Amino acid sequence: MLYMPFDTLYLVLVLPAILFAIWAQYKVKSSFKKYSKQKTINGMTGAEAAREVLRRNGVSGVQIARTKGNLTDHFDPRTNMICLSENVHDTPSVAAVGIAAHEAGHAVQYANAYIPIKLRAAIIPITNIGSALSMPLILLGIFLEMTGLINIGIILFGAVVVFQLITLPVEFNASRRAIYGLRRAGVLDKNEVPAAKKVLSAAALTYVGALIVSLAQLIRLLAIVKRR
Repeated sequence: MLYMPFDTLYLVLVLPAILFAIWAQYKVKSSFKKYSKQKTINGMTGAEAAREVLRRNGVSGVQIARTKGNLTDHFDPRTNMICLSENVHDTPSVAAVGIAAHEAGHAVQYANAYIPIKLRAAIIPITNIGSALSMPLILLGIFLEMTGLINIGIILFGAVVVFQLITLPVEFNASRRAIYGLRRAGVLDKNEVPAAKKVLSAAALTYVGALIVSLAQLIRLLAIVKRR
C-alpha cells in the first residue's frame, strides 16, 4: 500500500502531463516545418528580420550569429548575442522570421530591463542546483529516513518550478514584441502574420508543457513524502 499513491499519481497526473509535453514538442516541430515552406513576400531572412526588430526598438550592440542544430535558436545575455540555427538565420521563410524576431524580443527585454527576465536570470544558479540535486536528495532522504534532506530536495525542486513559471510571461512577452516589431517594420505582410503567430504559439506550448510536467512531479513528490 505504501507505493499505491506513487503509482496512481503517476498514471493520472504525471503521465498525462508528459504526453502533453510530447505533443507540444511535436506541434512546434510540425508548425515550423509547415511554415518554413512559406517564403516571405519581401525575401527577408531570419537574421535580417532580427536586425530590423532590434533597430525598430532602438537596441544596438547585439550580435547575430549562426549556431548548429535545429531549433537551437536563443539569446545569450552574457555575450549579448542572438544565436540562430542555420535554417533560421539564412532562410527567408515566415517560420524563420517569426523565430528570429522572438529571439530579438528577448534582446529587447534585456535592453529595457524587463523585470521577469531579470528575475529569471537571478534564480538560474539555484535552478541549476535544483535540477541536478533535488531528486538525489529526495531519494537519499527517503532511503535514510532523513526528513531534512527530503525537505531540501523538495525546496530545490520547487525552485525549478518557480523558474519555469517565470519563464512563461518572458516567452509570451517576447513573442508579442516579435509580432509587434514585424508589423511595425513591415517585415511580414498582414497575411503572413497569422502564420508567424502559429509558429510562436506552438513554441510557447513547449514551455507550458514543461511547467505542467514539473508541477505534476512536485505534487507527486509531496504526496509520497506525506504518505511515508
